[in-house]
Amino acid sequence: MDEPSVLDYVKSKLAFWRKSEISIPAPQDEPAAGAVEEQPAPVSLEQRAAGILRLPWLIFLPFAIALVAQMLLEPPDQHGLAGGILYAVAAAATVAVYLSGRVVLSEPRADEARLDSQNVRVHYAVAGLLALFASYILFSSHLFSAVSLLVWLAAVGAFIAAFLETEDFPTWQARMARVRIWLRQPAIHIPVGAWVVTLFVVCGVIVFFRFKDLSVLPMDMFSDHAEKLYDIGDVLNGQYKIFFERNTGREAFQFYWTVLMIKLFNTGISFLSLKIGTVIAGLITLYYIYRLGDELGGRWVGLYALFFAGVAYWANIISRIGLRFPLYPFCVAPVMFYLMRGLRTNRRNDFIWAGLWLGIGLHGYTASRIVPFLVLTGIFLYLLHRQSAGRRWQVLAWSVVLFIVTFAVFMPLFRFAIDFPTLVNYRSLTRITGVEDPIQGSPILIFISNTWNALRMFFWNDGEVWVHSIPYRPALDVISAGLFFTGAVLVAARYFKRLHWRDLFLLASIPILLLPSILSLAFPRENPNLNRTAGAYVPVFLITAIGFDALVSSIRKRLGGGAGLRWAALTGVVLAVVAMSNNYQLVFVQYRALYNQNAWNTTEIGQVVRGFAESVGTPDTAYVVGYPYWVDTRLVGINAGYPGYNPEIRPEDLATTTNDPRAKLFILNTKDAESLAALRKLYPLGRATLHESTYAEKSFILFNVPAQVDLLP
Repeated sequence: MDEPSVLDYVKSKLAFWRKSEISIPAPQDEPAAGAVEEQPAPVSLEQRAAGILRLPWLIFLPFAIALVAQMLLEPPDQHGLAGGILYAVAAAATVAVYLSGRVVLSEPRADEARLDSQNVRVHYAVAGLLALFASYILFSSHLFSAVSLLVWLAAVGAFIAAFLETEDFPTWQARMARVRIWLRQPAIHIPVGAWVVTLFVVCGVIVFFRFKDLSVLPMDMFSDHAEKLYDIGDVLNGQYKIFFERNTGREAFQFYWTVLMIKLFNTGISFLSLKIGTVIAGLITLYYIYRLGDELGGRWVGLYALFFAGVAYWANIISRIGLRFPLYPFCVAPVMFYLMRGLRTNRRNDFIWAGLWLGIGLHGYTASRIVPFLVLTGIFLYLLHRQSAGRRWQVLAWSVVLFIVTFAVFMPLFRFAIDFPTLVNYRSLTRITGVEDPIQGSPILIFISNTWNALRMFFWNDGEVWVHSIPYRPALDVISAGLFFTGAVLVAARYFKRLHWRDLFLLASIPILLLPSILSLAFPRENPNLNRTAGAYVPVFLITAIGFDALVSSIRKRLGGGAGLRWAALTGVVLAVVAMSNNYQLVFVQYRALYNQNAWNTTEIGQVVRGFAESVGTPDTAYVVGYPYWVDTRLVGINAGYPGYNPEIRPEDLATTTNDPRAKLFILNTKDAESLAALRKLYPLGRATLHESTYAEKSFILFNVPAQVDLLP
């Protein structure tokens, strides 16, 4: 009975700290009678301890130090000096273990030694130029019409046809042959393995984080949302503008995108329509972050980048707020992907795709105007490095194609900017120059200070704007911050070892994409903030994924075999769970409470108005009495379900309502004693009640006036 049982065998497989495991021996002849079988020596505690000591603890060390450093920088008790010193130690430790060979980085995709045929269809290029010139003239109306839209799209299509490399596409005969083969034996094969299971789990987690409580988190809108919804109302009413002048001017993409969401999901002119649009834009960004990760280190690095960006507090809040902010990374991610792949493979179609996305992005969010400089930086760094040998002139040619396509897509806004340059550039100029408020101090010193503040936002302070952040805390959670730091050091170390342009570009892209915030020279208190820096989260989470991959891959390769795989998986799962928990707490607990406390409860007031209108009154006899620094009454009308209706009435106009015999509802701020006294004088039969809200300072007064029956027709 000394023979190990099946249970003993399973236990030995799970006890990965042991040096040896029970294995099933090959069949042997029966021992001779009377022979004594040799018994295996029991595994001692010393042997088990030795097995644990075989773990590559030095690989953990840099990240562990960075993790402690970040914990010292977490609010409310931030210890900047101690955290900074530990981060410096972590940087030194990271370089040391990298140079020692203990940490390995997944290899990016290899450069392809490929020459392009360089054929250009000149007749299509000429047609594109003519159509582009015609669209410039047609857009003098500053509106999209059927004719101007058709001519403009024809110009873009002609340029694509002129430069497209058709060798990348199979012929229609080949496509039809594949279809016929599949129809004979139709089948969809999805291999089930660790990769597929992990991918589905990650996608499920991301969908949960992006859509959970979307209708109520955030709950209430503020004035910027009112402006957006009024612009969307203009589009639905047939005003197809190229640039929307309301509230100092906005690019057009979000308004047409949200109209598409309204048509698809039947959500009407509402906060939810805005949020669905921005969340979907964020999901498209995540797709390209995955592809970038795959480009930089393989599909697992892509999956890690997808996960950390998908659950991140920063990216989640930017996507949920319903404003144009996620359109910045929505532009950055695909442009970076197609540019980096195009420079690696020398395929001109990637340059065309990069140009298309760049042109679309310039119609999105003002911060995206920095992305052309990002593209130029990437091309410049590529040309400086040896990887471009033998390709430089060809890359320059296809870079010109990239900007030709960009300009063609950008044409409608270009025409508007030519006619109204001040309006298009006003928001940028008010921050970079003293147009609105004089710059206080040296612009150079402010720029340096802003750059420092923006670069440390990942670890220290993400700004003071409660609308789209938790003020005065790091932009990254503890796990992501530690991984980002060690990942950045590893990428820098690899660059100095190999001198590959890709590593330098990845690092340089971060300060470039922070510039829309850094350049707030007239209002330095607005820097940093999570909206104007949103494009930077694309390279930030790519580097975070590289740091994570370096940690788990090094553990797996160092230990080898099943033990290495199990320890790597355990490490990865623990870090992922802690990161999810941290970000969940930030988004669904802290941010929710902070936002609800600060935003005026226009949703609640709108529901009261709707209840009145559907019972004893009508929408146009429900009034919100104006009071300084209180609710935006346009939002009350939208939340009540009456877009475009503004129920505001000024205190001095209250007397004008006495001629209307219908039932009336007046909503007042609790501090507005004068208006309440005036209403009691005008309507002696009126009744005032306090409507109590969750937050006492947001309670409001309802003054109900019954209908004057004898005056009704």
